[in-house]
Amino acid sequence: DISPLLKDPVAFRTLIDLLEDHVRASFPKIDFIAGLDSRGFLIGPPLALRLGIGFVPVRKKGKLPGATESISYSLEYGRAELEIQSDAVEPGQKVVIVDDLLATGAGCSTCTMCAACELLKRLKAEILECLVVIELKALKGSEKLNSIPFYSLLQYD
Repeated sequence: DISPLLKDPVAFRTLIDLLEDHVRASFPKIDFIAGLDSRGFLIGPPLALRLGIGFVPVRKKGKLPGATESISYSLEYGRAELEIQSDAVEPGQKVVIVDDLLATGAGCSTCTMCAACELLKRLKAEILECLVVIELKALKGSEKLNSIPFYSLLQYD
């Protein structure tokens, strides 16, 4: 839960500082930060602003205007759908996908991050990295990203 982090302006600023430092050191050229609904919307825009680039929302179905690309995926408790605007990125644009947590212990079909990666691949974006604040390592979620680079600021077993 990142709620305590969000309540503390010094801690939140430090989080964005650390993520900015990581992205700048890792990628000399990046076009967009894509944030996952909903907590990726809290981290992604300030990070994009710091980097001087745009932010692209990846939202739950029915929340975006205009033409969208969508994907349905399974969760432990049912199904979910994510969408991205069809014109959100141009082919070849470089994107880092951001969320608060990677915790899935089930197959890639249940991974919200995996679904977002698939959407961006459909738009022919170049996914530079999946970036999260917290990773629950025992659940091995990063292994389900099919060799897409992955970075977590904090890891817990």
